[in-house]
Amino acid sequence: MIAQPSAEQALRFSFEQPQDAEAIEALLDHAFGPGRFTKVSERVREIAEFRPDLSVCAWDGARLVGSVRMWKAHVGGQPVIFLGPLAVEADVRKHGTGGLLVQRACAAADAAGCPVVLLVGDEPYFGRFGFTAAPAKDVRLPGPVDQRRVLARGAEALSGALTV
Repeated sequence: MIAQPSAEQALRFSFEQPQDAEAIEALLDHAFGPGRFTKVSERVREIAEFRPDLSVCAWDGARLVGSVRMWKAHVGGQPVIFLGPLAVEADVRKHGTGGLLVQRACAAADAAGCPVVLLVGDEPYFGRFGFTAAPAKDVRLPGPVDQRRVLARGAEALSGALTV
C-alpha cells in the first residue's frame, strides 16, 4: 500500500492576493451557502479591517481547496485579529488542511505582532490550536452569538465590545 502524502506536502500555501477573491467567494458560497451572510461573524467582517497579509489560501495545483481570512479589530481598546471564515473543500478536509490553515494564519498574526486572535467556533476543534472560551467570555460581538463559541488565544482576558 502506498502512503498518501500529508496535506502540507501535497498543497501549496500562500497569503491571499487580490486575484484570489473570486475563487475564495465561490469556496465560501459552496461551504456555507447564503446563510453565511446572517451570522455574527459576517457583522464583524463588515466593520473590521481585512488583513490579506495574514489570510492564507491552500492550493492543489491551480485549484483553491481552502482559505482562512483574518481581520483587524479591537476589544476594549486592545488590538485583536478576528479569524474567519475558515473553509475547506470536502475532499481535502480529512487531510488536516483546515488545521494547517489555522496554524499558518495564527503564526502570521504572531509574526506581525498581533498575538491575540478571536473567533466564533467549536472549542473541541479550535482548542488544539490554543483557543478557549474563558478569555473571551466578556467579549461583545455585533450581533447575537452563543457566547460559549466565542474563543480566543494569546490573551488572559478580553472585555468589551468588538470595534475597529
